[in-house]
Amino acid sequence: MPFVPFRVAGIVASFVICTVAPRAADSPREAQTVGDARARLDFRAAAADLPDLRSLVVSQRGQVLGEYYAPRVRPDGLTNIKSASKSIIAMLVGIAIERRLIASLEQPIATYFPELTKDSDPRKRAITIEDLLTMRSGLESTSGDRYGQWVKSPNWVRYALGQPIVSQPGTAMQYSTGTSHILSAILTRVSRTSTLQFAQQSLFTPLGLRLAPWTRDPQGIYFGGNEMLMTPRQMLAIGQLYLDRGNFKGRQIVPAAWVDTSCVPRTTSVWDDERHYGYGWWVQRIGGQTACFAWGFGGQYIFVFRDLNLVVVATSSTAVSEERRGHRRRLFDLIDQEVLQQLTSP
Repeated sequence: MPFVPFRVAGIVASFVICTVAPRAADSPREAQTVGDARARLDFRAAAADLPDLRSLVVSQRGQVLGEYYAPRVRPDGLTNIKSASKSIIAMLVGIAIERRLIASLEQPIATYFPELTKDSDPRKRAITIEDLLTMRSGLESTSGDRYGQWVKSPNWVRYALGQPIVSQPGTAMQYSTGTSHILSAILTRVSRTSTLQFAQQSLFTPLGLRLAPWTRDPQGIYFGGNEMLMTPRQMLAIGQLYLDRGNFKGRQIVPAAWVDTSCVPRTTSVWDDERHYGYGWWVQRIGGQTACFAWGFGGQYIFVFRDLNLVVVATSSTAVSEERRGHRRRLFDLIDQEVLQQLTSP
């Protein structure tokens, strides 16, 4: 399938937050929408057939069209969004650059970690902020089968920076959670506060939201690539903010140019040549439509379909399972058949 670039032209409608009653759904077929009588999509039966799906929320032009919650899943319950955290970190980097806390995308990270100037491999001195955002640092990955050893280390940042160079910085993608965690360490340094406090002050408070604390490393740095906790409706607010090019009720929270460039493919997934990566956000065609999306292990998603003025949020079980790839395929099929086709049919 040929790749179609993500179109960013045009301004979309402002975000309307629907009131959600804080209660659990009594059955998997209940809570198609909570407090929204204007629902036009009914995907409850299809959603209930996905045993690992926990929630699915669809919004178009700021209006919720459908909402599903599995049994004992609360609309206001926090979800570990796993690696979708990387997309939030990337948004914070964009804000930090706009505020001149970070000089530019081209800034070498050795500015913040002078120990790299003493490393035996001079290529490490060439790693830039942009290389971290696009997973092209060249450092050996700390994800996959190397993840456990990394998070058991006494200093996560030092461990990640100490990995050998396996490709020239700025070239091949090496998906690595340690890469994103280095960005959290940089945000902590330049903001002179924690990543949590910077995120709350610069992103979540302007949206009228509260970001819950999450995991920190042994040095107290908030995990930059995993473990963030958000509700489905908070995820929806982030997606809507991206759909509205960083603007919320007339206030520019994230620079519009940053939102646009985040969704420009910079590299390609090593697992799927139809899946591309920008600045912390994935780009892929789903059901004939281009999506820019945050993606976390197990099936945590914030999809932004700009051409349809559409945001789709999904949360899923984070249990390790050999079926998770099958779950992803079935979820994508559901979004295609029950949402995209319904909204684009005559």
